[in-house]
Parts: sequence; C-alpha cells; structure tokens
Amino acid sequence: MTGLVKSSADLDPRRRRILFRCWHRGIREMDLMLGQFCEAHISELSDQELDELEHIMEEEDNDLVRYITGADPVPAHLQTPLFERIAALRPDFSPVTGEDTTAK
Repeated sequence: MTGLVKSSADLDPRRRRILFRCWHRGIREMDLMLGQFCEAHISELSDQELDELEHIMEEEDNDLVRYITGADPVPAHLQTPLFERIAALRPDFSPVTGEDTTAK
C-alpha cells in the first residue's frame, strides 16, 4: 500500500486533517505506519483517542520509527493502548521492483 485508498469525504474536518497528516509525515516509513493505521481506524477513534493520536503525531518521525520498530525503548508517555495498536501494525516495507510492475 502506497497511499490513501479510501475516500475521506465522509469524515469530519478534524479526522480528514489527521488522516492527511498521517499520510504526509516527512519520511515514508511513518507515512506507511501512521497512514495505514489511521486509514483503517480513523472513523472509529473516540475524541480522546484523536487527542492522543495528535500527541503521538507531535513526536519526531525518526524517534517514532525507532520506538515502533523496537530499536529504542518506548518512552513512558507513549506506553498507551493506542500506541501499542499503532506499533502492532506491520506495513510492508518491501521495495518495489521492476518485476512487481510487469503484467503477468
């Protein structure tokens, strides 16, 4: 998956803004991690969870990647059920090759 698949037209402005920000993080790994999580769950998150997601999104991308991949320990302020759900998502980071793009 390389970008937004579902339409955001049925989302309220706050959820649309969060979804956009999750897919446009600055580094591709975080686009995939947060973007895929958000796309799958944005419509079901409570207002409190949206607040928490916005706080998570304030973290530096490189730090988040290290926390999510286990390269660095997760700081106490991120040890929450929502962050665990995000970290549990394992996007496919396999590189696209010429073989992937040729029709069979």
